[in-house]
Amino acid sequence: MPQPDETAPLLANGVNGHDKPVRKWPWQRIGVEARILLAGFLVTLSFSFTQVPIFYAFFLMECDVYYENHPPFEGPGDRCNRNEIAAGTATNFAILGMTTSLCGTLNLFFSGWTVKKFGPRFTMMLVTLVPAIRVATQILGVVAGGQAGINIFQFTQLITVVGGPAGYILVINIIAGELVEPVRRTAVFGMLQGSIMLGQGVGYLTGGMIGDTWGIRRPFEVAFCSFLISAVYTRFTLPYISPESMSDGKKPAVKGIAAFFAPLKVLAPQNIILPSGKRAKHLGVLFLCLGVFLGVIATAYVPLLIQMYATAVFRFRQGDNGFLMSGWACIRALFLLFLFPRIIEIGRKWYSRRHPAPTGRHAASDRVRPEPHLPTNPEEMEAPVGSFADDEPVSAVPVKADEGTQFDLFFLRWSLVFDGFLTMLAALATQKWHVFLAAFLLPFASGTAPAAKGVMTDMCAPSDRADALNALTLVENIGGLLTQGLFGFVFSALAEIGKPYLTFFCNAAVAFLAAGVLVFSRFPPDGSRVADDSNGEEQDNAEDGAHR
Repeated sequence: MPQPDETAPLLANGVNGHDKPVRKWPWQRIGVEARILLAGFLVTLSFSFTQVPIFYAFFLMECDVYYENHPPFEGPGDRCNRNEIAAGTATNFAILGMTTSLCGTLNLFFSGWTVKKFGPRFTMMLVTLVPAIRVATQILGVVAGGQAGINIFQFTQLITVVGGPAGYILVINIIAGELVEPVRRTAVFGMLQGSIMLGQGVGYLTGGMIGDTWGIRRPFEVAFCSFLISAVYTRFTLPYISPESMSDGKKPAVKGIAAFFAPLKVLAPQNIILPSGKRAKHLGVLFLCLGVFLGVIATAYVPLLIQMYATAVFRFRQGDNGFLMSGWACIRALFLLFLFPRIIEIGRKWYSRRHPAPTGRHAASDRVRPEPHLPTNPEEMEAPVGSFADDEPVSAVPVKADEGTQFDLFFLRWSLVFDGFLTMLAALATQKWHVFLAAFLLPFASGTAPAAKGVMTDMCAPSDRADALNALTLVENIGGLLTQGLFGFVFSALAEIGKPYLTFFCNAAVAFLAAGVLVFSRFPPDGSRVADDSNGEEQDNAEDGAHR
């Protein structure tokens, strides 16, 4: 056997120092995109198991509270079928919803800070395990019943600050943005949203069925086990991404409490360096976020609006609305999973032929990044298990030149215009099947959110990608909260005068306004780049020599 010398490789033909092949776990043979999509589906499924049963649990607990202070029920019928109980349930459930929304918004800041501090995989496990604790506590609330049970449910929503649905959606999008190659990023954002929609649809349906069949406690117990399975899946299937690789090894410009709210600085006008060397303010991100904000206001209320309109005008029952929304969710999921990626791929080719990029064009994020940092020292690696490659260290994918996101911005504008026209057509419904037709067509305008994420990550510097997604998610959340109150009032006012269909035209008008605002959102001029103000002008000059 030949003696090894200084030129002999340490690992030859996949054989380690003990002459044993280095094997991979079975899931590491699956593409990283598929693993990310499955993670989004599993975690969403876990959150969705209790969405339907939790309202029924509140109904039963409020019924117990009512009869604690009133005579026992006598006679035929359902003892809980009283207006006072329905009103109390609605009030307590509204308080629960407001608490969840507020804590979910805080969770966005917490999750963004944790990602930059400990990495996306750790954060994903955190926002999966903490909700498991919340669900376990809610089981105690179901057992306690009455006012004690209601108080337990309300209190558990405070846990959402550390782990909630808003945070995990942000984190899984950050993981996709870091691991997926730039040319696939927008498409994967859409497929990920489709996986989340699919998880919601399956969870809503199965959660209600489990509660009807095995009792109100069982969906919460199933959700608890599902969260634990999701956490284990996250730990062993998603690659490790170091916080340093996400920030290009740069130290944060702000620390302490200011770092917690760092995503807000992404919304400020960007400082860019033009090809001439002059500095200028770029408002592309600001107009993008404003357009997305208006777009969410225009579109987020449409599913609820269709249900309310169908109930008021066409006398839809609970079963009709359930079938309507189930079909809506399934069609939207299928569109985002299968059609949206093809639209982006074909559209980019078409757009590049119509608008060829000049030689030397550089996008805002087109800069040479440092070599990816992979763990090389023993203290950076975790202890291996047997002869398997337990971890899969991966750095963020380097950003290349223009990957076609100019078309993504073009698509974003026209998607909102298309959504506005479809929304107006829904106002023309005169029969029940017209409503189902509208619910079938409207999901085909669902690509605005993933397209906005793709544009946002390309407009910002790679080191700001996590903060950019965090800021965009925050804008979407605030828009979603605002549209509930705004269009709820508009629909109520128009219904009183017998013209509820005009609400669809109001929605469409806001969608057209959003598309108009997005016209002012543009990528930085050719040859320009984002100034690195955190390290000063010297850093900019140093990078300028290495710039393509």
